[in-house]
Amino acid sequence: MSELVDHLAHLTGFRDRDVLDVTLVGAFKDLLQPVSVAIYRTVSDAAGERWLTRARLGRDDVAASADSAWVDLDLLPPLDDYPLRRDCLRTHEVQVTAGPPHVSLFPVATDREVVGVLEIETDGPMSAEDQRMVGSILRIYRNFQGLLDYSERDTLTGLLNRKTFDETFMKTAVQMPAGATQRDGRRTGGAGQGHWLGVIDIDHFKNVNDTYGHLIGDEVLLLLSRLMRSSFRFHDRLYRFGGEEFVVLMRCGCDTDARLAFERLRHNAEQYTFPQVGHITVSIGFTEIKPTDTPSAAFERADKAVYYAKTHGRNQVCSHAELVARGELEDGSKVGDVELF
Repeated sequence: MSELVDHLAHLTGFRDRDVLDVTLVGAFKDLLQPVSVAIYRTVSDAAGERWLTRARLGRDDVAASADSAWVDLDLLPPLDDYPLRRDCLRTHEVQVTAGPPHVSLFPVATDREVVGVLEIETDGPMSAEDQRMVGSILRIYRNFQGLLDYSERDTLTGLLNRKTFDETFMKTAVQMPAGATQRDGRRTGGAGQGHWLGVIDIDHFKNVNDTYGHLIGDEVLLLLSRLMRSSFRFHDRLYRFGGEEFVVLMRCGCDTDARLAFERLRHNAEQYTFPQVGHITVSIGFTEIKPTDTPSAAFERADKAVYYAKTHGRNQVCSHAELVARGELEDGSKVGDVELF
């Protein structure tokens, strides 16, 4: 019992979700002595859902292995390649198959949904007591994830909130592996990629609130956050900074490729029919993150670009570097005061 308590104390001592998953599989390895233990989560794009390995430990492994958070989605196995995992995910019930090795799968849930599975391979069948212990630890894990979501995510949209931006900016920029961009604009693994920051602002949002009320305005914000999730890749960091302002932290090959990604969101927002409101547009400014950047410096450049977009017609995507090259902006210059809304 003391060993279990020690592991729970260790598990809840982290706020980093990557470390949290590694700690969880490490705890199960020590407690159950399995052949292997792993956490798999689902990620998706237009082609369908795939399995992302969050953490995996074999019996003889010293350190856990995992897929990179910036892995090319095409390299991950489709959901249907592992039907037992898929059934556990969809039924929300424990799935067991006889071995050797014997495999037991447990649904991994957040407060909102089941997002993955815990897979434990053992030499013999897991006892009912061990299954109950696993279920209890996963409930504690779920509750702790809920506490992290409460502190790190925007309540309305579920996107990351502003206070997490400074904390994750440097880590994200440093840890993003290099990559290459395909001709269709999709961002993949390989060499030659940079990191990009975009600021997104809803045009005339004050008019939406004044005309339709704040409940409808909140619905617009929620629906736009969903459009953002579908417009960017699963590993892009999406933030709501408050009000109608959103931020995206991503990677791609060059200024042109970044523009294509942001144009996709701009187009999707323009074409979407929002209930009662009808159509809205967004203005977007973006910049490449420099190796010596602070979060505030990168944000300031993107913010100047979106300010320019708002004052020159709205419903457009503006690159800070391109505006500087054209002489429209100067590095360190400030845009004059204008009424944006």
